[in-house]
Amino acid sequence: VQLVESGGGLVQAGGSLRLSCTHSGSTSTIAVMAWYRQTPGKRRELVASITSGGARTNYADSVKGRFTISRDNVKNTMYLQMDNLEPEDSAVYYCYRASSAYDILWGEGTQVTVSS
Repeated sequence: VQLVESGGGLVQAGGSLRLSCTHSGSTSTIAVMAWYRQTPGKRRELVASITSGGARTNYADSVKGRFTISRDNVKNTMYLQMDNLEPEDSAVYYCYRASSAYDILWGEGTQVTVSS
């Protein structure tokens, strides 16, 4: 059972990227999923989260109106569409999945760099 992120890279300010997180090894789709990010010397912070069926989402204030989280449970994949990127969005982005308090997975992370 693992999470694999993809889609990170280098982009100019104002540009867009779409991150993907594919979950393998479990047939259960009953799990909250989320994106976190971390820069050196700082705590990992929640960027956005989405409930099992995708009906409810939550965003950090700093990304509201610019980022969109979604999921496709048929493909076992979660996405983060990032538009109007800012240099402050540069970080390693991590995928998170929790089906219970005792079943939590993290991806290895994907680097996003936004140049000014």
